[in-house]
Amino acid sequence: MENIAVIELNESNLRLTIFKTNNGKFKIIEEKEQPFKLGDEIAQEELMRPKTRNDILDVLKIYRNMIETYKVEKIIAVASNILQKARNYRGFIEEAYNNTGISFAILSEDEVIKYFYTSVVNSIDHSKGIIVNVGSYSTNIVKYNRRAILASETIDYGVVNLLTDHSGEKRSYEDMVKVIKGKLGSVDIKNICEEDMTFVGTGSAFVNFGRIAKKIARYPLDIDENYEISSELVDKTTTFINGLELEKVGKIKGLGETDASKVISAAAIIQAVYEELAIENLVVSTANIREGIILNNTTIPVQEKFNDLLYNSLENYYEFIKDEHSNNVNVYSMALILFKQLKVMHKLPRLYVKPLRVASYMFDSGKNINYNNFTKYGFDAIVNSGIYGLTHRELLLAGFICLCQDLDNFSLNEWIKYKDILLEEDLDAVRKLGVIVKLAVALNASKKNVITDVVCDILGDSIIMKTVLQDGANATFEILEGMKVAPAYRKVYKKSLQII
Repeated sequence: MENIAVIELNESNLRLTIFKTNNGKFKIIEEKEQPFKLGDEIAQEELMRPKTRNDILDVLKIYRNMIETYKVEKIIAVASNILQKARNYRGFIEEAYNNTGISFAILSEDEVIKYFYTSVVNSIDHSKGIIVNVGSYSTNIVKYNRRAILASETIDYGVVNLLTDHSGEKRSYEDMVKVIKGKLGSVDIKNICEEDMTFVGTGSAFVNFGRIAKKIARYPLDIDENYEISSELVDKTTTFINGLELEKVGKIKGLGETDASKVISAAAIIQAVYEELAIENLVVSTANIREGIILNNTTIPVQEKFNDLLYNSLENYYEFIKDEHSNNVNVYSMALILFKQLKVMHKLPRLYVKPLRVASYMFDSGKNINYNNFTKYGFDAIVNSGIYGLTHRELLLAGFICLCQDLDNFSLNEWIKYKDILLEEDLDAVRKLGVIVKLAVALNASKKNVITDVVCDILGDSIIMKTVLQDGANATFEILEGMKVAPAYRKVYKKSLQII
């Protein structure tokens, strides 16, 4: 185990994130953020004011104490390149190091692109696409394919410097859209874009825009990652934002510490990008620089780690909660064997394999909430887990499959909440797959992995499940536990179950 601290000084805040890392896996164990209007200050005066400078140094000293409390082995400190526009920035960096031992590296535009790209491709499961990252003073458009950046272009406007023209006059919403469209048309961005490519929007601009869009669409899930925004919903959302008074925009719940004017300029950029690049659908990514940094600083090479994005995300979850008695991996393997062996019975297509993988790997995740009836709480644990590589529909399916390990947990009223995301055929699927997960758990009851495979024979209205054992192993306990699943199996599959 190693703790790594990432410190970010950007246009609007100073953030400390402490990660616990092990075997190439990581999780956040502490995060603190202090707002500073550094970008506005430097843009106006080309200086860091003495008070701001001293305040930042005071916060850095506090962060240093926290770093020592968490016994951090490695510190990575980065600053936005806006800092270089301050004539006294070198003195600040030197003073920060002398007072705290923290050495800041200023990120180049290429490094920003690299870290956002790394974070995106390791959180959204699309082999090729276009990343649109809206920042404070620039917008990056990046084309990638099979985990390699193929091309990128940068527009020198972001949510801050788009607000006013060169004379300092405030731009209207329509003028902001026009400026961005002009920039998009003047560079080789359209040549980058191809048909059948996924568009991914990153940065707080897209995250906040997505949150507003979800309110307008009455979307039932409060999840930012992988939220899909159609061009039709963009039109509704930009119309809504543009129609509000500035004061009311700032009161929209869920946007965090952000200026209302930046929400409007972000909407203008997003509208221009959609219209100029003819985007039909785009997915929102919560990718950020700090995760890109930590991914590039953990021990196992990124290419090796993320050949299977979903499985790595499950392993990352498991790494920090497992104990010597955990058998999640064995349950996962058995569930996939059962899915294949029972194909004739369940008749489900492969699109349900992903949700099954998550539900079986996280079958006991509800124990972290409440041990009693943990299968019920597994729904909440999975849906709010932050597991990567799933659409929102797949995530919901995984939650319901986990819940259906006990069919009495299922509530049609709860299901109806998500009727705009789930399909009619999904209802039958989660019940069938819930029984498969329950059976996989039972066939690993002793947690010794004694059953390595099963072979199923269908005889009339019965199914005979023959267990294949490790040499010398005894599966008496597993068979007894497995037969307890027989009533649920008959209820869902309409056949009796016999395990031998």
